[in-house]
Amino acid sequence: MRHEIDFESLKRRITEGYVPDVREALELTKRHNREGLWALADDLRRHYQGDYFDTCSIINARSGRCPEDCKWCAQSVRYKTDIDIYPLVDGTKAVRLAQYNASFNIRRFSFVTSGRSVTGDEIERLASYASDILEATDMTVCASLGLVSRDDMQRLYDSGVTRYHCNLESSPSFFRKLCTTHTTEQKIETLRNAKSVGMSVCSGGIIGMGETMRDRIEMALVLRDIGVDSIPVNVLNPIKGTPLEGSAPLKPEEVMTSFAIIKVLNPESVVRMAGGQSVISAYKARLLSCGVSGAILGDMLTTGGDAVRDDMKMIRAAGFGIVPDDCD
Repeated sequence: MRHEIDFESLKRRITEGYVPDVREALELTKRHNREGLWALADDLRRHYQGDYFDTCSIINARSGRCPEDCKWCAQSVRYKTDIDIYPLVDGTKAVRLAQYNASFNIRRFSFVTSGRSVTGDEIERLASYASDILEATDMTVCASLGLVSRDDMQRLYDSGVTRYHCNLESSPSFFRKLCTTHTTEQKIETLRNAKSVGMSVCSGGIIGMGETMRDRIEMALVLRDIGVDSIPVNVLNPIKGTPLEGSAPLKPEEVMTSFAIIKVLNPESVVRMAGGQSVISAYKARLLSCGVSGAILGDMLTTGGDAVRDDMKMIRAAGFGIVPDDCD
């Protein structure tokens, strides 16, 4: 027997602080409730973020040779993949890419490095790059450097890095099946280190790795408990040579439902399209009516992103502004 959901009442309760539990969230994702869920997520986006679309970009600042065993990742030394391998990029390249991205009106720029962590001299170099980028552009600077201590986080913050990213990837129970060399708890500790020095935090996951909808919901609830500001949702782009290379693609309706339920459980956070946009290119415009109000634009880490100009046209056609003054 179908359970009829009063979506308007649910929206009001959520804006008053109500949090659906796992059972109720699963009910929302059932096929007969999906269109109502998508509309609810979009209503909550409009309520909390208005029509401002939060754009960001990344630089693959150190590539390959990662000792971790994450099953989805092309950068692990444990798998044979065809990627570029190089140490930390120089500051000139980082600043030039930031300036290029800023020319498209992209608002954020993030350093992303392979490996378990970045410490010592490399932290100092990245801190120096951040200062140079802030002087050369009007972008804000973020970082995604693995598991970072509070002291190193403080050094980054002092240089002008104001947001830290560390994905949970999936629910804690499913993550253990994907990676054995570090834990969800270590990721959460890193995010708390970032918050403790004054940074905002960005954390999300990857869908399409064999996890269930319950796993996605459990991850979303953990993210809510942490209090993340931005939730990047990646759609797995299976990389040849990794253990997940044969993963079957998700159907569009399941992708849309996954984005929407993550938004409903985290209404005050920006839900962001991240990696795998080439996989969903045929229908990613539909995600803009499922609670999405942010995206990584340009190239990703080891796979190419869509053209920035086309993405900007798509975003504006959906009624969004890229900066607050662009919004109605």
